[in-house]
Amino acid sequence: MKTGTIHNRETFLNNIAKQLGRDRRKNVVRPEWKYNPQLEVYKDASQDELLEIFKNHCKNIHTAVYETNTNGLEDVLNQVIAEYEGQSIITWDDKRFAEFGLTDYFQNKLPKNGKRIHVWDPSLGTENINFAKTADIGITFSDFTLAESGTVVLFSDKKRGRSVSLLPKTYIAIVPKSTIVPRMTQACSSIHERIANGEKIPSAIHFISGPSNSADIEMVLVVGVHGPMKATYIVVNDK
Repeated sequence: MKTGTIHNRETFLNNIAKQLGRDRRKNVVRPEWKYNPQLEVYKDASQDELLEIFKNHCKNIHTAVYETNTNGLEDVLNQVIAEYEGQSIITWDDKRFAEFGLTDYFQNKLPKNGKRIHVWDPSLGTENINFAKTADIGITFSDFTLAESGTVVLFSDKKRGRSVSLLPKTYIAIVPKSTIVPRMTQACSSIHERIANGEKIPSAIHFISGPSNSADIEMVLVVGVHGPMKATYIVVNDK
């Protein structure tokens, strides 16, 4: 992995310390906390138990959950796309679509049924965003899935545009069951581990908990303010 060059680091940090009115601190050691309650939540839960926790929380965030296996995935996608009355669909350029047997589905079967399919292509620039703006459905995979909050975690990169999950009217997340972890604690720990091992991590990591919601004004819940109005998670047993 290529590393960048840091310029003027010492001057920058010294200036911050000066503005704070104190001497510059060096060799700071991360504290070892006696108690780590964040590690205890659902730590002994099985994958099936985590799935049930996840499903129950999704009821609170207005998100439908379907369960299937790889063989039934196309049928469930057809059902959800029909429920959303989807005619235009945008997806990531993600190898997992092939791994889960969906290449022919998106390349041939859906177009033959009159659906317009757009796969994110970095060479097309803003054409991707323009399609996402008017798309009925955006479909991505989840990289981590948080049982505690009904959250899918998405790693964006040049082939996985963040607009796919943010701009269409509705959103479908394909959730491999193996990605379900108790909470944000485990997801962030894994991300830190990957960085420590030299793995390149996307600069944009999104935590999405169901459709767009806001209750900022007089505590009245409004759905679809700044993102998809509806969301569905399809959990696939990938073990």
